[in-house]
Amino acid sequence: MKCFYSDTFVLPLPEAHRFPMAKYQRLRERLLEEAIVEPADLAVPEPAAWDDLRRTHDAAYVDAVASGTLTAEMQRRIGFPWSPAMVERARRSVGATIAAAGDALGGGWVSANLAGGTHHGFRDRGEGYCVFNDIAVTAEKLLAEAAVNRVLVIDCDVHQGNGTAAIFRDEPRVFTLSLHGASNFPFRKEVSDVDLAFPDGTTDAVYLEALTATVPRLVDEVTPDIVFYLAGADPYEGDRLGKLALTIEGLRQRDAFVFDQCADRGVPVAVSMGGGYAPDIDAIVTIHANTIREASRSAERCLSSKQERKPQPLR
Repeated sequence: MKCFYSDTFVLPLPEAHRFPMAKYQRLRERLLEEAIVEPADLAVPEPAAWDDLRRTHDAAYVDAVASGTLTAEMQRRIGFPWSPAMVERARRSVGATIAAAGDALGGGWVSANLAGGTHHGFRDRGEGYCVFNDIAVTAEKLLAEAAVNRVLVIDCDVHQGNGTAAIFRDEPRVFTLSLHGASNFPFRKEVSDVDLAFPDGTTDAVYLEALTATVPRLVDEVTPDIVFYLAGADPYEGDRLGKLALTIEGLRQRDAFVFDQCADRGVPVAVSMGGGYAPDIDAIVTIHANTIREASRSAERCLSSKQERKPQPLR
C-alpha cells in the first residue's frame, strides 16, 4: 500500500513545545524497519494547491496563512507560531491526504497519510494544531471533480472533529461520525451526523462495543464511494491529553475492525494518523505502525476480493 509522508518538511517549534513532531519521522523509520511497507511504497506528496485550499477555507484565512499575516490570537488558537516552514508543512500534509485518496480510488483500495487528521480546521480558522482541514479539503475536491458522490468520515481521534462537522453540517453527500471523549477538547462541541462521546476512563470493551455497533450500519446506510478514517493514537491510556483508557491492543482491534468492514464491502479508504500525545513517543509510533500494518492487511484483502457496489440513496 502507498504511504505519503511530509516529515522532511520540519515545522520549527519552540523548545519544550508539547506537540510531538518527532513521531512522524520515527513512524516512517519504524515502518521500514519492520517491513510493514516497502521503500518504493513511500512517497512525498505535492503541496495542496491554493485553489483547493480556498475551495474549503475562506480565501481571507488562506491568504493570511500564506502571507504570514495571521493575528497573534489566530496563531495562539492554532498552537503553532507562523513561519514559511509551517505553511509548507501544512500544505504538504493536506497534499498527502489528497494523494492517499487518489491512490485508494485508483485501485490501491487503502492508502495512508503518515500525518494529517487535522480535523480542528474550520473554514475561517485553524485551532488545536490544525492549520487546514486535510480531510475536508480532499473530500470537497473529490466531490467538485465528480470523482465521488458520497463520503463517510470515521473520526476516531479522542478529540471531536469539530471543524469537519461544522464544514459539512449542511452537506448531505458527506456523513461524519466522531468517536471522542465527552469532557475533552473542544469544550464547545459541534454536531456531527453521529457523535459517540465517551466518559473519562473508557476502556477497550466499552469503546469497541460502540464502534462495532455503529460502523457496519453506517457503511451500509451511507454506501460511500470512499471512507476517510482518522486513526487517532490519543485514546491510548498513556496519552497525556486523552482521558480515555484504551490499550495498544484495543486500538489495534479498532483499526482492524474499521478496515475489515470497508474491505468486506470493497470501499476504498484514505487513512490519516491524527493525534497522539503520550510522553512515550515509542508508544505513539507503535500505535500508528499498527494502523498501517492493519491497513496493509486490509488492502491485500480488498485487492483479492475486488468487490464492487453500486451507490444507493442516502437514508
